[in-house]
Amino acid sequence: MKKKMILLLPLILAFMTLLPKESKASELLLKKEDRGEAVVELQKKLIAMEYLHSNATGYYGELTEAAVRQMQHDFNLLADGVAGPQTLHQLNEVEKIARIVHGEARGESYKGQVAVAAVLKNRLKSPDFPSSVEGVIYQRNAFTAVMDGQYYLPPSSTSFKAVRDAWSGWDPSEGATYYYNPAIATSEWIFVNTTPKFSIGNHLFAD
Repeated sequence: MKKKMILLLPLILAFMTLLPKESKASELLLKKEDRGEAVVELQKKLIAMEYLHSNATGYYGELTEAAVRQMQHDFNLLADGVAGPQTLHQLNEVEKIARIVHGEARGESYKGQVAVAAVLKNRLKSPDFPSSVEGVIYQRNAFTAVMDGQYYLPPSSTSFKAVRDAWSGWDPSEGATYYYNPAIATSEWIFVNTTPKFSIGNHLFAD
């Protein structure tokens, strides 16, 4: 057993380095006139979500402040233009959801990607699922991308935008809390316990 754990340890550590980093999020507060690597990371996410239309310069100027304010507004946060713990936490949550969208639906149409993001949002609102992003994502057997490791791939800007649109109110899934590819799904449970609604691309959305 010890030998197996030693062999697995490098793989586990490699996965951990790819995850969104939140360890110091509660300590950060970024605001206008700030500079540095933390500002660069903030700007990269804002650019990916199409809130910031400039380069990641590492300088927290008026454009970055306006982008943060718009992001805060869209995600029902205090729109003060200051990237404090709550805002940075929300951006990390968005990245986690974008990883699911990228891992599960990057080959689908944009509408199909937004629909997958909307399913996660619908699960968060449903009493039948965990109430936290991590709880939904890591629920046992919930997402193939988590099980096969595709969740750990860097999400594309399209995936980030899909999350933004889903959280802004677009729900192509029409309230669905499940989706699957009927051509390759192997779980008998999904066929027996869900009610199919309609398909978008290769995914069948269901309640």
